[in-house]
Amino acid sequence: MPPPISIYDSPAIDRLRAELKFEPRRLRALRTAYFKKCLGVDAALTELPEHVRNQFSDRVQFHLLTPAESHDSQVDGATKLVLKTPAGYAIETVIMRTGTGRVSLCVSSQVGCAAACGFCATGQMGIAKNLSAAEMLDQIVLAGERMHAEGRHVRNIVFMGMGEPFHNEAAVYDVVAALLAPTLFHHTPGRILISTVGIPDAMIRCARRFPAVNLAISLHSVRQTVRERLIPLAIKYPLDELRRAVVAVNSIQQNTLMIEYLMLAGVNDSLADAHEFATWLQGLNVHVNLIPYNPIATAPELRSTERPERDAFAAVLREAGFITTIRYSLGADIAAACGQLVQSENREIARRQAIGATS
Repeated sequence: MPPPISIYDSPAIDRLRAELKFEPRRLRALRTAYFKKCLGVDAALTELPEHVRNQFSDRVQFHLLTPAESHDSQVDGATKLVLKTPAGYAIETVIMRTGTGRVSLCVSSQVGCAAACGFCATGQMGIAKNLSAAEMLDQIVLAGERMHAEGRHVRNIVFMGMGEPFHNEAAVYDVVAALLAPTLFHHTPGRILISTVGIPDAMIRCARRFPAVNLAISLHSVRQTVRERLIPLAIKYPLDELRRAVVAVNSIQQNTLMIEYLMLAGVNDSLADAHEFATWLQGLNVHVNLIPYNPIATAPELRSTERPERDAFAAVLREAGFITTIRYSLGADIAAACGQLVQSENREIARRQAIGATS
């Protein structure tokens, strides 16, 4: 028996349809039920002729990920799904239900992250393994099935979970292409956002390939020494180079680029920081998000800026003419930071695999 075909491998699924000799319209109906409506495997299979249904389901693997845990916030509309990969690693996908009724999904692109940002639990995991395009898409389908059961649907998809998306660039592009494909998810490009710590060439490549997809940068400081302290990759990609990339992206896209700025008490939150930030932003088409810090055990010295100081910081940016939003964290009671639930578990799996590779 050949290995199962992933439902996300469209060319292979098309070949299987030809082999089983059923009408293309039946496969289109299955894909609509599975990818667009998120009705689940059983409902999707009813779109196929009865005489091939069992053969198709025996040959196709629908879900690559296995749900392991689910954590629902008791204070807001967040749900954190812990999913296991075929290799046994745990990843997190976060469903965010807002007060307006809209649902956003935060997707992971890696297990761990090589960016190793000091404020991020995922970056302190000590490993960085790429997820396949199918593993990323399966996060979206599994979350979509859960939302369908609630009478909701996922509106926005953000690559802001575990991992640096542009360290897994080719696979992330395959995911975005599948999300946009009319025969698969047919998602609206303006409701997709890819967030990066700032890899200039990749930002420009992404803007050229997907000009209607949104980009975000985790900036956190416009002082080079401070940014290097927070984001080690800033040493390789200095602020001047990053700003040139933003200018290039603005020239390609009509979308407003998102600037994510983590507010850290005594680190990057002074009024002087705000004025320097406003100067750095001059001439750019950007929307600033000021984000509270979620404490992690590996960085006890970092504290979130209090709300009055955040308001004062935002006022400087708004006075300079920049749209500025003060964000709040969803799911603070179910995990302090992305990746925190699965840190030790994934480290142990990586350790065992490393031992096995050398024995």
